[in-house]
Amino acid sequence: MKRINLLIIVVVLSLPNLLLAYPGEIIKSYATPGTVPTGITFDGKNLWIADRKAKMIYCVNPKNGEVIRSIPSPGYWPMGLTWDGEALWNADIKGGIPLSENYDGKIYRIDPKDGTILKTIPAPSSTPRGLAWDGKYLWCVDNDGDEIIQFSPDDGTTIRSFRAPASECRGLTFDGKYLWVSDRRQDEIYMVDPKTSNVIITLDAPGPFTRGICYDGEFLWAIEYDHNKIYKLTVQDDDKFLRSKEHKSIVTFNHQTLNYGPGKVNTLDVHLAIPVNRDNQEISGEINYAPDYSNIITDKWGLQTAHYSFKDLTQGESRNIEMTTEVTTYNVRYFIFPDKVGTIDEIPADIHDLYLRDNEKYQINHPLIRGTVQEVLGDEKNAYQIARKLFNYLIDNMYYEMVGGWNTAPAVLERGNGSCSEYTFVYISMCRAAGLPARYVGSVVIRGDYTCMDDVFHRWVEVYLPGYGWIPVDPSGGDQDWPHRQADYFGYVANRFLITTQSGGASETMEWTYNSNQFWTSEPKANVVFDHFAEWRPVEE
Repeated sequence: MKRINLLIIVVVLSLPNLLLAYPGEIIKSYATPGTVPTGITFDGKNLWIADRKAKMIYCVNPKNGEVIRSIPSPGYWPMGLTWDGEALWNADIKGGIPLSENYDGKIYRIDPKDGTILKTIPAPSSTPRGLAWDGKYLWCVDNDGDEIIQFSPDDGTTIRSFRAPASECRGLTFDGKYLWVSDRRQDEIYMVDPKTSNVIITLDAPGPFTRGICYDGEFLWAIEYDHNKIYKLTVQDDDKFLRSKEHKSIVTFNHQTLNYGPGKVNTLDVHLAIPVNRDNQEISGEINYAPDYSNIITDKWGLQTAHYSFKDLTQGESRNIEMTTEVTTYNVRYFIFPDKVGTIDEIPADIHDLYLRDNEKYQINHPLIRGTVQEVLGDEKNAYQIARKLFNYLIDNMYYEMVGGWNTAPAVLERGNGSCSEYTFVYISMCRAAGLPARYVGSVVIRGDYTCMDDVFHRWVEVYLPGYGWIPVDPSGGDQDWPHRQADYFGYVANRFLITTQSGGASETMEWTYNSNQFWTSEPKANVVFDHFAEWRPVEE
């Protein structure tokens, strides 16, 4: 009996490791049948792989990677490959003219039994790479034009097109709702909404030159040129985020006060926001304070601050405070599938009541805020779509500029530019006006080298998505050119940040600032100067 119990315990303890998976995880891999794989598709039973060097298309058993049979490619530079339910389609960037320097792309429909060309149409672009079938139309990704194109299988007529997620896209497939696109330069795979062209999910590619991808109804398959491998990849599981690129640092936050006088500072109260463990960071041991604080205060948002109380600072006197934290930071990428996100009606009552409040900074009932939200969202109820559409609106209609001060959300929206804090106020205001809870976080930042000083800091937003919880959204950072870079600021945090502050604004301790804050009273003509900055140093292993 003891042996059985021990075995049960061992198995139970091992289950988390056995079940551990994440989107993009490699389940298994095989060698490709040729050395220059370019396209891959799934016919409901087997994989098909195009090889440019061999100028062949191979039928491959997905269970063991063995070649079942092969057919000749229809042209000379076979690239993208897809299956329409009955036949293969192959994109060829040379169009049967192997010595020509002028690209003349063609798309071929092929009988999988013997390679007979059933149909030939002109490609909608000069350099079609990936190829996908959506049940009615074909899609290709064009490398030179950096476009994803939907086109007719009858004659190659373009139905619609939009910008590719990144500059070196190669692979393309359709899962019934979303397009998946691989990029060889970024070494990433993107889930793209074909209706909006938004990058929804970003996965790490299985290797440095992923040239083709396909979907088998449950998993992604990818072919990678650098190692000549076929990879089977997880698409969805229960993991909501993935940590990577762990970095250990010692961070010292300094808050300095100097009274130049001649008047005296009667009272001085300083608050240092206390960092806590979050998805992107783990605090090691105790936080050290020099000198020790007077007491800990918790504000209405649940933020704790180390409170210092000083009196009678005469001319020339200063007070220097240091808070030293050893922290491990991570890149954190959230895997947010819009269909798994609930509606705003599913938001818990306590979150709803606390994080939909209005105040003088947000002015969520201002006509400009309400009118813009209605224009952007209409009757949208999905919490993800609300957050993403408002994010996209600010990317299209604002630009980053530090003009001084923290103006109200309507003023910043009307002006059309702002700092990270002002972007934050506008985005929170619009989210709350739409019924979506939003708050901000503030941080200190690694500036370039791991050993550095930061006196600029950064603030962004978190929105509450039912089924996922609080998700980071950085509307000022999202003002990027490429879609994949925009997606890096929706549901992603880099390991450059130590978050100190989590707030809804108008805190009784931190007011509208973050990291630290101060209150003071003084005699007339007391010139009081404050300085605050963070010093980063890597932990020596």
